Amino acid sequence: MTVPRMPLIHDSSAPFDYLTHAFFEDSATHATPHNKDAVVWANRGGGKTMLGAAATLLDLLFKPGIQIRILGGSLEQSSKMFEHLVALLDRPWFRGLLEGEPTQRSVALVNGSRAQLLAGSQRSVRGVRVHKLRCDEVEEFEHGVWEAAQMVTRSGPCGDKHVRGAVEALSTMHRPFGLMAKLTDGLQNDNPGASKLFKWTAIDVIEQCPQARSCDGCVLWEDCQGWAKSAIGFIPVDDLVRQWHRTSRRAWSVEMMCRQPQVSDCVYPEFDPARHVLEDDPKNNGDVWIGGMDFGLRSPTVMLWARIVHDENYNKQPVLHVVDEYLQSGITFDQHIAAIGQQAALHGWPRTAWLGVDPAGNQRNSHTGISDVQALRRLGHTVKTRRSSLRDGIERVRRRLDRNTLCIHPRCTRLIEAIRCYHFDVDNPQRQDPIKDGPDHLCDALRYMLINLETGAERITATSYL
Repeated sequence: MTVPRMPLIHDSSAPFDYLTHAFFEDSATHATPHNKDAVVWANRGGGKTMLGAAATLLDLLFKPGIQIRILGGSLEQSSKMFEHLVALLDRPWFRGLLEGEPTQRSVALVNGSRAQLLAGSQRSVRGVRVHKLRCDEVEEFEHGVWEAAQMVTRSGPCGDKHVRGAVEALSTMHRPFGLMAKLTDGLQNDNPGASKLFKWTAIDVIEQCPQARSCDGCVLWEDCQGWAKSAIGFIPVDDLVRQWHRTSRRAWSVEMMCRQPQVSDCVYPEFDPARHVLEDDPKNNGDVWIGGMDFGLRSPTVMLWARIVHDENYNKQPVLHVVDEYLQSGITFDQHIAAIGQQAALHGWPRTAWLGVDPAGNQRNSHTGISDVQALRRLGHTVKTRRSSLRDGIERVRRRLDRNTLCIHPRCTRLIEAIRCYHFDVDNPQRQDPIKDGPDHLCDALRYMLINLETGAERITATSYL
């Protein structure tokens, strides 16, 4: 098996780095002991599934009694890694190590080690307790399955080795709002966390290009820059050339060169953290402070604090700086109000001039007899509940992003993630409304704030945001 040991592209990892991370625990013989999970982001055909099978084989052989489960976005995806594992074990030098013939879902060794594949469902995952869980093509996982998978591992002795419980995620990435985008967010900058990121591209695993082959006019030159002349990978050069011709530049960039996915299905493709996420030192210098709220019980209640700044650098257009966020679920309205007040006092935020809230907050609560809006007004808040279409509100946010008149403080991590992940239905292009799967609550609070911002510059009419 050919496993490249040196990356060719800047910021890439070598596939062999993943294997050493997966195999060595805190062994004194390993130069960089670790206790982190692994996230592997690699190109289509980049050997992720085969390397996962190889890592599983090494664990089975050298860590007696280890229990490993293979989980894919579907049973078919799980089967691919398992089939590679069975094929590796079907070699002459492994005969006598197996405890019986492998079944369609399980393989066991005479040393007590066992690997088994799981279907991609919560029922299949819950109740499992194993040392290692290898998740193949996690981009296709349902959120609930991934959440359940985080609680199945345990550490323990395997022979003379102490094996740390670990979850490994291997996948391509093609959705800016998908699971892989969330897993890799922050890891690319070597931020401390529970996982270590391994990333490689098609160029990192390309076969050596013949020295006699000219680089002039080669379609791979833009990405390769001649590095393939010293490559030791396994994907034939001609195969990559043909794939380059078959695909769009965007698909090639995302799926083969592992660049950030296209944003065509995002509600706010204009959002760019480099432009819109800015450090801000709000001072009580006469700026108007406003807020946006989205009510919830089982779903989260959200509060955003923002200040309106008239900045000559923006052609005297008012700039909205969102400086703080609150998001909580499962508590009463009174508890939310108390918590919001405590957070404002902690940071020294002044009382907002008004709150833009969901018009549905005017509905009377069956327990209290008054609406959430009435409750806020009784507490002395000025509340605005202007009605507007979803398209109008989205257009207001997009307009501000496009003109750089909306800034978000880095402390608003969940709002930043929500704007990045707020998306349309990928499988139903005819559906005009965004998907309500979590990011909508924070985005709604921002939208209510902008809808009720009553300056002349904000009075716009929108008919479409497509």
